[in-house]
Amino acid sequence: MATDLSNIRNIGICAHIDAGKTTVTERILFYTGKNYKLGEVHEGTATMDFLQEEQERGITIQSAATTCPWTHKGTDYKINLIDTPGHVDFTIEVERSLRVLDGAVAVFDGKEGVEAQSETVWRQAERYNVPRMCFINKMDKMGADFDYSFNSIKKRLGANAIPVEIPWGAGDDLKGIIDLLGMKAYHFDPDSQGAVVTEMDIPEEEMERAQKWRHELIESAVSLDEDLMEAYLEDEENVSVDAIRKAIRKGTIALECFPVFSGSALKNVGVQRLLNGVIEFLPNPQEVPAMTGTDPRDADVKLVRNHDDSEPFSALVFKVVNDTHGDLTYMRIYSGKLVKGTRTLNPGNNKREIASRIFEMHAKDRQALDEVGAGNIVAVVGIKDSITGDTLCSPDDPIILERMTFPEPVISMSIEPQTADDKRKLSEALVTIRREDPSFRSEYNEETGQTIIAGMGELHLEIIKNKLVRDMKIGVDVGRPRVSYREAINGSAQNIRGKFVKQTGGRGQFGDCTINIMPYTKAEAEEAGVKFDDNIAFENQIVGGAVPKEFIPSIEYGIRQTAVGGVTAGYPLINVKVELVDGSYHQVDSSQVAFEQAGRLALREAVAKAGSVLLEPIMKVVITTPEEYMGNVTGDLSSRRGMILHQEDKGMIKEITAEVPLSELFGYTTVLRGLSQGRAANSMEFQEYRAMPRNLQEEVIATGG
Repeated sequence: MATDLSNIRNIGICAHIDAGKTTVTERILFYTGKNYKLGEVHEGTATMDFLQEEQERGITIQSAATTCPWTHKGTDYKINLIDTPGHVDFTIEVERSLRVLDGAVAVFDGKEGVEAQSETVWRQAERYNVPRMCFINKMDKMGADFDYSFNSIKKRLGANAIPVEIPWGAGDDLKGIIDLLGMKAYHFDPDSQGAVVTEMDIPEEEMERAQKWRHELIESAVSLDEDLMEAYLEDEENVSVDAIRKAIRKGTIALECFPVFSGSALKNVGVQRLLNGVIEFLPNPQEVPAMTGTDPRDADVKLVRNHDDSEPFSALVFKVVNDTHGDLTYMRIYSGKLVKGTRTLNPGNNKREIASRIFEMHAKDRQALDEVGAGNIVAVVGIKDSITGDTLCSPDDPIILERMTFPEPVISMSIEPQTADDKRKLSEALVTIRREDPSFRSEYNEETGQTIIAGMGELHLEIIKNKLVRDMKIGVDVGRPRVSYREAINGSAQNIRGKFVKQTGGRGQFGDCTINIMPYTKAEAEEAGVKFDDNIAFENQIVGGAVPKEFIPSIEYGIRQTAVGGVTAGYPLINVKVELVDGSYHQVDSSQVAFEQAGRLALREAVAKAGSVLLEPIMKVVITTPEEYMGNVTGDLSSRRGMILHQEDKGMIKEITAEVPLSELFGYTTVLRGLSQGRAANSMEFQEYRAMPRNLQEEVIATGG
C-alpha cells in the first residue's frame, strides 16, 4: 500500500439520511478488494453498519473508519474512508469526522436532490473548510432527474457545481455514465456486479445532451483560471483536457468549485469512476493547510505543525470505541511518527499515554502496524485518559490542536437500575458511553436518587437505552423523555449583596460579596474576549482589596455551581454576565467555603431581582409531503405552536420548513405517518433556545417539566 503522502486520501462519505451513503461505501470496499461480496443495508449485511442497532434500523449510527487501496493510472493509492451517519440525532458523528478529513464526498438522492440534512452536512463541511465533490446517486430510481438534482446543488447550497459526468439513461433505463472530460461512455456489466467496465463511444442519441453539458463544464472550469480563460477566449479547442482537470482540482482544493459525478451505487454504476475522481480532485494531506495550535504553557503562543514525518508528533483523537480488546482510540496523525509502545502526552490533562498497539482499521477487522506517519488515520490501543477532541503529542514539543465544539443536549430522561449489581454496572457503563459519545451527558440527582441521561433527540436516547440493556446487559427502568429547558434573566440587577455569616462559638464563617448581573450573549463575550464557560461570564471588578484575591475564585465557583443547578426552576441558567464589584472579609472567620456560599446567595438574590424567564429548545423541522396532505400537516403544525417559515414545490411533493418547540414534537414522526398514510417524511435539528410563553412556563415549573 502507498505510504507516500501524495498518494493518501482521507475522505468521508456524508449526506442526508437514505441518500445511499453506506451503499456507496460498501461498493467502494467491494471494488477496492476489501470485500469479496457486496453488503446491503436493506438486508442488514453492510460491513460498515456492524452494530446490531444499525442493521435492524437500516441507518448508520456511528462513523466507521476503514482503509482501502486503489490503483489509478498505474499508481497505488491509499484511501482512508469514513462513513458517517445522516440522521440528525448523530450529527456529532459527522462533525467529529469532518474535523479530521481532508476531503468529502457528498451523496445526493437523484430524485430528491438537496434535502434538509444535506444542507446541514454541507454547512458543517464548510465550517471546517473541507473540499467536497458530489455524487448524485440513485439514478436508477423512478423519477430520478439529474438536471433537477444538479440545479438544486447550485440553487439550495449556493455551490459552484461543475458537471464531470452525466448519467446515460435514468430510472429502469440507466445504462451507465458519460464522462464529459474524455467524452466517452462507460457501461457497467450487471453480471459481474459492475466490476467489468466497458469504455465506448457516446451513443448518437446522447451526443447533443453530452455536448451541452460539456460546454457547461468547460465554461465553469476556465473561469477558475485566468490563463485558461485567455486560451479559451482565443480558441475553444486550445484548452486541453489535462488543463481543465488541473483547474478543477485546484478550484476544488481552494473550495471554489465542487465536481459532480453520478450513478447508482445499488445497481453498481459509477462507483469506480467516483474513486478515480477522489484521486484526481480531492487533496492529499500535504495540500491542505498546516495544522495550527497553541502552546499549553502559554495560550497566546501559536504553533504550526506541517504534515511531515520529520516534525514533532501531534495527533487529534476523534473517536473512542469500547472494544472487547480494550478501548480503541481513533486518531488522525498530523505530524511526526507514532511508533508502537511510544509514550505520548495529552497536554489538556497533562497525562502520559502509551500507544501500546497501532491498527489500520477495516470496519470491524484490523491490521497491526509497528509505526505510522503523518497524514494517516489509525486506531490505537492503550490510551486511557484521552477523549474525543483531545490532542496527543510529543512530550518534548507539546501543542494543543484546536478542539471540536459539541452541541448541548436538548432532551433528557431518567434512568434507574433495577438491582444493586445493575447500579454498579450502570455507573461504569455511563462513563464508557460518555467517552465514546461527546454529545451524551449523564448526572446523578441527589434529591430524587435518579440518574438523568441527556442527548440530541428521541432516537439518540433510545439507542443509548438499547445499548445499556442489550449490549451491556444492565437492567434499567426509564422514564418519559423530558425537554432540557434553560433559564435566563429578563433584565439587569445592580449592587446585589450576598452575605454568609455563621457564628458557632469558636471560629465562625464570614463571606460577603456584591455583584451586578445582566443578560449577555456568546457573541458579546467573543467580541470582548471574555471567558464564557457554561454560557456564564464572570468579571472581577474589585479594586483596593475589599475581598482578598484568594477568595475570588471561591465566589466565582459558588456562582457557577448555582447557575448550573438553576435558580428558579432547576434548569441551567445561561447567557448571563456577573460582575463582582465589592465585598468585605473577616481576618479570622473568612474562608473559601464562606465566600462560595456568599456567591450562591448573591446570585439567587440577583436573579430574583432581575426576573427570570424559561427558555425552550426550538427545532427546525423540514417536512416533505404529497400535496393532498398539505392541509393536514400544516394544521397539525399550528396546533403544536409551529411557525411555518417557507414552503417549496418539488414536483408533486411539497417541502415545508417550520420552527417548532421540541416539547411539542414527541412522537411526531408516528403522527405524521398517520396524517399522510405513511407518505410524508420529516427531519429536525436544534435551532436555538427561545423564551416560552408565560402560561406554559408556569405549567413547566409547577409540574417539574
